Amino acid sequence: MESMRPDDQFAAFVREQTPGLFRVALVLTGDRHRSADLVQETLCRLYPKWDKVQSSDSPAAYVRKALVNQFLSESRRRMSNELPYSAVPDGVDDRTAEAQVDRRLAIAGPLSRLAPKQRAAVTLHFLCDLADRDGARTMGCTLAAYRGHLRRGLGELRTSMASPAGAGTSSEGWQ
Repeated sequence: MESMRPDDQFAAFVREQTPGLFRVALVLTGDRHRSADLVQETLCRLYPKWDKVQSSDSPAAYVRKALVNQFLSESRRRMSNELPYSAVPDGVDDRTAEAQVDRRLAIAGPLSRLAPKQRAAVTLHFLCDLADRDGARTMGCTLAAYRGHLRRGLGELRTSMASPAGAGTSSEGWQ
């Protein structure tokens, strides 16, 4: 990729990394449309700095950190009267097995009710499979703070999913 123009390098990176970034964004936001917006906004903000991103030790980790930071910033800016709501899907994906849908719905509601930093920590730990030190670095916090967000998030998930009202009955979640 070294012999390619910077625009071509950026385009190749976007093609290669977007599916993974979208998965992370989907778990963070709980909404396909907000996820796509989050990925797009993150990539648009990094495009002018592409030389800096590319010269980092791991461009993918740099972009993932920017994605998490963008999510946390947007979460802080959201007005209290802005509430996400579920929409009726246009169609059903026939490739999705019923068991996968049930598992996804069972976690979507409780995950969407976590505080943004807790949701980010849980996502980085389980979806991105990052070690605690890397998760803390990605979130820009201390190791102790990261572990606290992760511990509280997992505790809330356990409590929420153990109660009959919290396990899979919510209409909130991944649209």
